[in-house]
Amino acid sequence: MYDKLWLIPFFPLLGCIINGLLGKRFIKNEKIIGAIGTGAVFLSFLVSCKYFFQLLGDSVKSHENIVASWISVGNLQVDWGFLLDPLSALMLMVVCGVGSLIHLYSIGYMHGEEGYYRYFSYLNLFVFSMLMLVLGNNALVMFVGWEGVGLCSYLLIGYYFEKQSAGDAAKKAFVMNRIGDFGFLLGLFTIYWTLGSKHGVWTINFTEITANAHLLSGDMILGTSVTTVATLCFFLGATGKSAQLPLFTWLPDAMEGPTPVSALIHAATMVTAGVYMIGRMNVLFVMSPTTMAVVAMVGALTAIFAATIGFAQNDIKRVLAYSTVSQLGFMFVAMGVGAFTAGIFHLMTHAFFKACLFLGSGSVIHAMHHALHKAHLDDDAQDMRNMGGLRKKMPITWATFGISCLAISGLPFFSGFFSKDEILWWAFASTRGNMFIWVIVVIAAFMTAFYMFRCLFMTFYGEQKTNPKAKDHVHESPWVITLPLVVLAGLATVGGLIGIPHVIDVAHIGNKLNAFLAPVFQHSQELYKIEAHGTASTEIMLMVFSVIVALAGITLAYVMYRKNPELPGKFTAKFPTLHRTVFNKWYVDEIYDALFVNPTKKLGIFCWKGFDVKVIDGIVNGVAKLVGVIADTLRHTQTGFFQNYALTMVLGTVVMMAIFILN
Repeated sequence: MYDKLWLIPFFPLLGCIINGLLGKRFIKNEKIIGAIGTGAVFLSFLVSCKYFFQLLGDSVKSHENIVASWISVGNLQVDWGFLLDPLSALMLMVVCGVGSLIHLYSIGYMHGEEGYYRYFSYLNLFVFSMLMLVLGNNALVMFVGWEGVGLCSYLLIGYYFEKQSAGDAAKKAFVMNRIGDFGFLLGLFTIYWTLGSKHGVWTINFTEITANAHLLSGDMILGTSVTTVATLCFFLGATGKSAQLPLFTWLPDAMEGPTPVSALIHAATMVTAGVYMIGRMNVLFVMSPTTMAVVAMVGALTAIFAATIGFAQNDIKRVLAYSTVSQLGFMFVAMGVGAFTAGIFHLMTHAFFKACLFLGSGSVIHAMHHALHKAHLDDDAQDMRNMGGLRKKMPITWATFGISCLAISGLPFFSGFFSKDEILWWAFASTRGNMFIWVIVVIAAFMTAFYMFRCLFMTFYGEQKTNPKAKDHVHESPWVITLPLVVLAGLATVGGLIGIPHVIDVAHIGNKLNAFLAPVFQHSQELYKIEAHGTASTEIMLMVFSVIVALAGITLAYVMYRKNPELPGKFTAKFPTLHRTVFNKWYVDEIYDALFVNPTKKLGIFCWKGFDVKVIDGIVNGVAKLVGVIADTLRHTQTGFFQNYALTMVLGTVVMMAIFILN
């Protein structure tokens, strides 16, 4: 019944190969190239829909499809296989659904770009890699996809490779993700070796790890639980891929890539990988309260730290980038307090409204760039200080962007309201949560509403600040750009209805998502007694409070950027040091440069010029010179002249006779 799962990653791979090999010389036509790239992902979406609805009606909720034997070395037996269960099925819908809309959007956004075929080839490869990560039935197949999305992020962030900043951003993303990947591998080796050497279960298959995880409960490494060591290593991998403290600085710089790439990375693919990986290995994580506490605390601190930076950014894409880092923090809080369904729920709703926000920003940038080009100006097309008043010029973009702002702020009854409220509830009431984490995420929720509506007001409201020569050239984007915005805005509006909390479920719809994902998470939650305690009235009070917090953030943004637009200037003038510090991202990059980057460069230069050139090359060249000196000295004994040889023989005879006589 599920033997065609391989078609889901196959179609994007085929699209990548066709456009990559034939696009430049043979196809050439942009429409055909775009149709191949978009159609490949859409076909994957159709197959995903088929299996998703098939799984809904299936009494068995986990199915493995082994394509081929891959590695067979000693005790290590690895198949190239796929796992379809509620978690992977839901992720397939998000990746392929949102991914196909981003591909469609790209047809219009990337029109006229040099390397159009290369762009769609990379984009298809990105989706293929993410699908391998999601569908892999074992950790090694997941790791292939894990590394694949890292490679594709490097290729797409550095798409405009002629720009120094794009190349630097791509390298930064690649290097920081390698740090996390090292942690992933250490965790994998720890689990594989411990299960095998101590319990005779040599496996990296997810189903088998889940079934045998209880065997690890008493195992220790240097006085620390094996599950704690392994899961902390896995979490290091998640912090790199999902841009959490301290490995978050690569994600804002990823804005150097084309805007649809930003949408794909931030909404549907790469940054969600860490959250998905924890969800997939939930049985290991719940065995370690220490790791769960670390995950929740890092998530909470990341949520509030990134939100502060979003306050002062003027580049529209960077505001959204720090928003992504912050929202990922919410997801990790959910995972850390044991609310796995809530974390995946927020991952899904975030994919809808964040993709819409990024594509909406791209629509604005597209219009601004077109207007500035028409007016022969070189102003920054991404700076919100050059925008304002675009509401009437770009009504569809404004409406969809505004809906997504309402969703991410958590206003009833948009999708973000349901998913974020569930995270807040679990942070407050979970047996693995605590009040401190709840307070942090509530403050972060307030900040989210503020900086998102700051972005909305600066871009679409007030007086249009575009250069007078370009004002009349600003207009709404074409349908190929606005259609994905409308679809995503619709999902951002109603996408949360599958997770209605029981306390407000007056229509008795039921929390469909909880019921759907229960086979994946319920066993580990019940086994380790992870649940949220509290009355219905308490939950409703917290829900109302979270709405009040969001409204307070929106109101503050309205007062500062609509009613009294001079207030931000007064605030920055009064607190210039604070504003400069936040604007410069708390100087984290500079601190990293001072502590890690520059010392590493100096060490590299020393190894090159000091050790390699002077020591290694010195030894090799010194030996060569010594041989040369010896050879130059000895060559005088072989002159080729008979008289020299005769003289040498006579001198030798005299010496020998002298020795004989003296003795």
